[in-house]
Amino acid sequence: MIRDMTIGQYYPAKSVLHRLDPRVKLMGTLIFLVSVFLIHDVPSFIIVTGALCLCIALSKVPVSLMLRGMRAIFVIMLMTFFFNLFLTPGEPIFQAGPLKATWEGLKLGLYMLMRLSYLIIGASLMTLTTTPNQLTDGLEKGLGFLNRLHVPVHEVAMMMSIALRFIPILTEEMEKIMQAQKARGADFESGSLIRRARGLIPILVPLFISAIRRANDLAMAMEARCYHGGVGRTRMKPLKYQGRDLAAYIIMAVYLAALIILRILK
Repeated sequence: MIRDMTIGQYYPAKSVLHRLDPRVKLMGTLIFLVSVFLIHDVPSFIIVTGALCLCIALSKVPVSLMLRGMRAIFVIMLMTFFFNLFLTPGEPIFQAGPLKATWEGLKLGLYMLMRLSYLIIGASLMTLTTTPNQLTDGLEKGLGFLNRLHVPVHEVAMMMSIALRFIPILTEEMEKIMQAQKARGADFESGSLIRRARGLIPILVPLFISAIRRANDLAMAMEARCYHGGVGRTRMKPLKYQGRDLAAYIIMAVYLAALIILRILK
């Protein structure tokens, strides 16, 4: 399940989404994440689902790769569904002892499942179509106005980009450590919950050591190349809006306005 995480990975392809300016994709992801929480009825659900399916089709990223990221949070999604099903007051469906399932809880649970799924797929879609360098440049350029408030925008963008880049690296490292521990007789699946939690210690300790070592190597490499922040730095590929980027902004504005109008007219 660890290797199933898709957030932080990049899938190379020649698509419309890959060619968009990273600032457009960041804004589009933010608008989509907000729009997921505006879903309250069937029409808004159809609009959001249609927009997501269209983006997946335009990205040329395999659907199987998109859905693979859902397996990593499958348990969390099930827990969320059952909590809403049994803890939401309303008209009962059935009752098993002190637990009472309600129609309102079923509806809310399904909405929460859908929202979690769309949040993961939407975030994965951005990282799958945008390289870490493009993310850094897009964040720095898009948040450049915060420099007037003495916010270290370049450093923040660099940290976020490195964190996203390290997600697949650390998950792969964790998978290797788990396989090595299993080969030595470690058991992570049987026993009580406390025992299984203790069994994670042989995994977490070497993982933290590996992460610290990688961070130290990266810092030394940046210092060896005389890295000193964003002041005076130039870019090999400066960001510049194209016609397709402006068209994407217009489509996003229409999309968000439609959802807001549906919400108001409810």
